[in-house]
Amino acid sequence: MPRTLHNHSIAFFTLTRLPGLETSQHWIFLPLGTFYFVSVVGNALILFIIKEEQSLHQPMYYFLSLLSVNDLGVSFSTLPTVLATFCFHLREISFNSCMAQMFFIHLFSFMESGVLLVMSFYCYVAICNPLRYATVLSDARVVQMGMFVIIRSFCLVFPMPFLLKRLSFSKLNVLFHSYYLHPDLIGLPCGDTTINSMYGLFIVISAFGVDSMLILLSYVLILHSVLAIASKEERLKTINTCVSHICAVLIFYVPMVSVSIVHRFAKHAPNYVHKFMSLVYLFVPPMLNPIIYSIKTKEILKRLHKMLLGSKL
Repeated sequence: MPRTLHNHSIAFFTLTRLPGLETSQHWIFLPLGTFYFVSVVGNALILFIIKEEQSLHQPMYYFLSLLSVNDLGVSFSTLPTVLATFCFHLREISFNSCMAQMFFIHLFSFMESGVLLVMSFYCYVAICNPLRYATVLSDARVVQMGMFVIIRSFCLVFPMPFLLKRLSFSKLNVLFHSYYLHPDLIGLPCGDTTINSMYGLFIVISAFGVDSMLILLSYVLILHSVLAIASKEERLKTINTCVSHICAVLIFYVPMVSVSIVHRFAKHAPNYVHKFMSLVYLFVPPMLNPIIYSIKTKEILKRLHKMLLGSKL
């Protein structure tokens, strides 16, 4: 049995790669690298276009900017260890580096959930109460909502590293993924992790649980308002304004729920299934969000076309 240590400075964590593909691990980074490239370039373009296009200086696009910044944060949080694991075969990392990556991955995950919630509130106000839109969604109110999302996420994640630091880890610990997540880390110490497990459940319910229920409630109210519109064309036009946000909600929550289902009810499934699902959960939303909003937002699409035509000239 490995000796447990209270001195975390000499504890190391070993990341794992996809089982059964040990001889082809460097090829795995090709699709992962593509995901990173699309995510970083796509979200950077969204931020640049919103900054440059005066017509996009509106509440919805401020929230979209926050979503893009968050997706960049997710990508840059996972990039170092994924790159080290699959390209450079560097799989060991120190305790403090592990805590830092875990903190930022969970911080940006909770932030994304919060951003999607405030975007659903925007859709609700714009459709169900358009006469009060300018009053409710003033610039000051948008800043307050953005700060609330950031501060709430920080406060929820901040205790996690300190709760882990009080535990004893062995000198070498093997993790389940190529990045660090709280559920994996609390399975490694030899001591009592009840507090860690309960706190992990609390923040999941406080963030993802509450946010998803409020998003669902907002769309129930939106649907009720849309069904009251007499014209079919107007109903479709109104619903179309929410399509991008609905897609963003689905590509964030569906992989998350799928990972939870696989982890709970398919424990005997091959390891690569669990690893693949966890990669989808962290890699797909940052890649697809800029694509969806670029396609569905006419102003962004028009600016992209202008940039492409300008580069050809």
